[in-house]
Amino acid sequence: MNLPDEPETRTQINIVPMVDVIFAVLIFFMVSSLYLTRSQQSLPVNLPTGTTGEESGPTQNTLTVVMQREGGLFLGTQPTTLDALPEAIQVRRVGTQTVVVVIRADTQVPHGQVVAVMDRLRSIPGVQIGIAIQPPSLEPSL
Repeated sequence: MNLPDEPETRTQINIVPMVDVIFAVLIFFMVSSLYLTRSQQSLPVNLPTGTTGEESGPTQNTLTVVMQREGGLFLGTQPTTLDALPEAIQVRRVGTQTVVVVIRADTQVPHGQVVAVMDRLRSIPGVQIGIAIQPPSLEPSL
């Protein structure tokens, strides 16, 4: 009995699904990293609104001082005190470059406390100070 020879089929690897999976993973990590950089910028506070503020992106030499309504003072996300603030900034300083310190103070923080932090920051050489504000809402007026 003679059986017909079956033609050998060459196995092929289809890479289209693999490319789709790789792009999906890449997009996931890109979106995740954007969320992480925004969430690590500082603690949530209710910022005052202002119309004349300038947009400044985060740089390597930018530190954030957060002043909460309850009286908490943070450098980034680490709690600190007014007396320990200059030393904490010097520890985080990279070389001798100018450091921009952005103050994110809640609207309920007394003006005197903000001035005290600004005064302490001005005593550190090579530090520039910025104040964070919330841009006005873009709701249409009726």
